[in-house]
Amino acid sequence: MQLLPLAPSTIGESLELRPLEIDDFEALYRVASDPLIWAQHPSPTRYQEPVFQQWFNEALASKSALIVIDRRSNQVIGSSRYSEFDEKKREVTIGYTFLARDHWGGGTNRELKHLMLTHAFQWVDTVWFQVDSQNVRSQRAMEKIGGRLFRRATRQLTDRTQEYLLYKIDKPSRSA
Repeated sequence: MQLLPLAPSTIGESLELRPLEIDDFEALYRVASDPLIWAQHPSPTRYQEPVFQQWFNEALASKSALIVIDRRSNQVIGSSRYSEFDEKKREVTIGYTFLARDHWGGGTNRELKHLMLTHAFQWVDTVWFQVDSQNVRSQRAMEKIGGRLFRRATRQLTDRTQEYLLYKIDKPSRSA
């Protein structure tokens, strides 16, 4: 699979997104070190520094991970990533998203996904989101931004089989 053209640097109403850099580790780990962020996540120990370091290294290597900055405070508040870009099928996945808890339940996730979808729809017609079947919070967030449940699937993880839900958002038609 190819990567979606470079992860964008973009500014929204309250957020700034830019490509993840090696120097972002400490600021992003301050957010990720909150165990409650990962409570419904398939990797519930990601708040531990060695586990997060592995995730961070993979995110950097992907060259499609974004750092999320709150423009009002100029603080790092999370991350998200593009993956599984398929140029022929004109689709990509958005995932690996996490936000500081003080940004839950408001408009932050909606703005983040809007910025990412706007960028993605320059190259694709469909954006997929994979959500763990036990992560009710992320399922609700998907529904709030217009994600439609497409199907259930499973995959084998190192220590277990994970059931997840595939949500999708199609590119809006120009005539709408």
